[in-house]
Amino acid sequence: MKILIINGPNLNLLGKREPGIYGATDFDTYLASLRAAHPAVRIDYFQSNIEGEIIDAIQRADGACDGVLLNAGGYTHTSVAIADAIGAIATPVVEVHISCILAREDFRHISLISPVCRGSIMGFGLDGYRLGLLSFLR
Repeated sequence: MKILIINGPNLNLLGKREPGIYGATDFDTYLASLRAAHPAVRIDYFQSNIEGEIIDAIQRADGACDGVLLNAGGYTHTSVAIADAIGAIATPVVEVHISCILAREDFRHISLISPVCRGSIMGFGLDGYRLGLLSFLR
């Protein structure tokens, strides 16, 4: 099984950025532990702060991966283009958010990508990626 994790803008700052919301663990450390816990799964990783690069990664995943775990960051609430890319591919996408976006500012309550994703996981910290991975393993 091959899973691609795509993280969007500012998620390269995990471990430093607002640790009260996002935790104190950087993503590379978390990713190493996730890979170690699931050695039979190939877990690839891509992060970009650029919307078009995220769209390109989603499109490349089509047929090349069994699933995508996508944390689109702030683009979750603004990007019709990312939603369109998800809707255009056959590979299932699970939306992941470290924080509970429904418990934050009003503008974060709306996800443009949720309607085209297989499901959404939020509010479980970095463990949301593991939970998303488990959804593909069942």
